[in-house]
Amino acid sequence: MSNGSQSVAAPAHGMMHYFKWAFIVTALGLALGVALGWQMTGTVTGTLGIFFICAVLAVLEISLSFDNAIVNANKLKDMTPAWQRRFLTWGILIAVFGMRIVFPLLIVVIAAKIGPWQAMVMAASQPEEYARIMHDAHLPIAAFGGTFLMMVGLSFFFDHEKDVHWVRWLERRMQKYATIRGIEAAIALVTVLIFARFLDPVESQIFFKSAIWGLVTFLLVEVLGGLLDSSQEMLQAGAKGGLGAFLYLEVLDASFSFDGVIGAFALTQNLFIIAIGLGIGAMYVRSMTIMLVEKGTLTQYRYLEHGAFYAIIALSVIMFLQSFVKIPEVITGLGGAALIGISLWSSIRWNRVISRPEA
Repeated sequence: MSNGSQSVAAPAHGMMHYFKWAFIVTALGLALGVALGWQMTGTVTGTLGIFFICAVLAVLEISLSFDNAIVNANKLKDMTPAWQRRFLTWGILIAVFGMRIVFPLLIVVIAAKIGPWQAMVMAASQPEEYARIMHDAHLPIAAFGGTFLMMVGLSFFFDHEKDVHWVRWLERRMQKYATIRGIEAAIALVTVLIFARFLDPVESQIFFKSAIWGLVTFLLVEVLGGLLDSSQEMLQAGAKGGLGAFLYLEVLDASFSFDGVIGAFALTQNLFIIAIGLGIGAMYVRSMTIMLVEKGTLTQYRYLEHGAFYAIIALSVIMFLQSFVKIPEVITGLGGAALIGISLWSSIRWNRVISRPEA
């Protein structure tokens, strides 16, 4: 493994070393949840209920975001040590506070045409109205996030330089057609058009417009990332994956977060409880990312990335489906975990085969 990959943190002292800060944030977050529950309800039962919701939200975020950690690690291993540290410090702060707190507020600010402070007051004093606005905004969010994630997943498989195939009959064909310019965008747009046909004309227009913005955002991030990183390479010989890769990972994390943030409102309408639960989960994603990079897990298990990117494509389709049918978050989480689990099992089988002494 490269030196850049090894310099993310100090050498590991067992698996638990990587989760030290996640455990600390868990303890602080759950304690804050207990304090908030007591302040809101004044009863032991009510306090325990809010404590339980915080814990469930944390588990929900972890289950939905394990593939996020794998993709983060895939990008991080090619970044310079300085940019690795920046993403794992500033990047995670943006992810936790930006996506789990500011993003839900921003949706209400835009949808209700009110100021940020009024949105905060509404979250505290009118949680039902706040949740209703968030629910009404689900259609454009699902279209935007689903399109962006589909482009991320397809770009991994439509790569003419890709030389490791898990589902060989499919991935070899995808690699074969990878040289056709814009094939990923064409597939994503055709998928969007198919799903848009199941919506009424007004919703279909909103869905398609939001999906186009998701596609444009992906392309802009790719172009901007390439420009920024190429200019940095001219300034710093050998530098790889700098500001452009950082921006790519932030937008990617935002797209992953859409599902968790919207799904959280099915459990509670309180923004602050959601922020605590999803914030705890985000710290475990950070810890898993560091562990995957430091231990070289993606190198050791050759199909693990494939499972993650299949899970991303599946998540994008689920987000499209949620535009007109309710799909429980537990199904989304278990589906992604199952694909990653099967890819891990396939990787272990491969390792056993190649390590077996020849007869």
